[in-house]
Amino acid sequence: MRPAHILLAVLVTAVWGVNFVVIDIGLDHFPPLLFCALRFLVAALPAVFLVGRPKVAWKWVLGVGLALGVAKFGLLFIGMHEGMPAGLSSLVLQVQAVFTALIAAVVLGERPNRTRLAGMAVALAGIAVAAVDEGTSGPLLAFVLVIAAAVFWGVSNVLTRKAAPPDPLSFMVWVSMVPVVPLLGLSLMFEGADPDLEALRSLDWTGVGVIVYVAWIVTLAGFGAWNFLLRTYDASVVAPFTLLVPVFGMSSAALVLDEGISPLRWLAAALLVGGVALTSLSLRPPRRAAAADGPGPREAAPEAPPLAGTSASRTPSTASRPSPRG
Repeated sequence: MRPAHILLAVLVTAVWGVNFVVIDIGLDHFPPLLFCALRFLVAALPAVFLVGRPKVAWKWVLGVGLALGVAKFGLLFIGMHEGMPAGLSSLVLQVQAVFTALIAAVVLGERPNRTRLAGMAVALAGIAVAAVDEGTSGPLLAFVLVIAAAVFWGVSNVLTRKAAPPDPLSFMVWVSMVPVVPLLGLSLMFEGADPDLEALRSLDWTGVGVIVYVAWIVTLAGFGAWNFLLRTYDASVVAPFTLLVPVFGMSSAALVLDEGISPLRWLAAALLVGGVALTSLSLRPPRRAAAADGPGPREAAPEAPPLAGTSASRTPSTASRPSPRG
């Protein structure tokens, strides 16, 4: 890769890693499902009027939108709202590569080789270590919700591979339209109209900046740059950079949110990153376009997103949310 393109790849993964810290800020301003809905609404508008219609069947747009936008990001935001640390979330979400390979084996008939199977086992061992660490120091339910988010990310990756969109950016913009109404409906049902309205009435520049970051910088600019790299180089050359996402995620969470990194968490990080590397890179896939919300249908990058500090405008629904510090 040219040096300028290496710097671009590192910059994109830094944006995605810091994104988990920005999500934490957003959860101090918005209920999680409302925050998720606003993220996709701003990502889709006005871009949907500037790009062409996706050149794939609408069933794929709908399927990816529900799996990725409603299930994956909805569960991620709720999990972090319930106390899952930002840095640990950026790490654990990488297990999506294992779920993608497993689902692809069942749905697409892709048979993983021995190296890939070994990588899956190592990555799952890392998840087990992280679960032990989180189970003794934080809410285990929040950890499970983020694991479930990784499962649905795997589902969306396989659906995207089946769709094979020729224009990934257009596909991503239209996919972003799908979750808005379901997420708003779920927010009204489970979070309540009063907390939602209070969050919107108390919107300040920090809240606006969070939405702009997760919607435009992470989603549109980040994935646009990643798509360019994937069109220029083989996926096997570009994909390894995604392993930097939890590095930036955990380090930025430690610096900004004062999140501690225990010895068990370091061990979990080593196992998970090593396992994901074996799972994702044991085969050299052909050059291809990017997935709907990640670096590629096989190796999707974390959102993380999409996006620390605290805010005086914390909504009532976040009152019971554990502090991310410590």
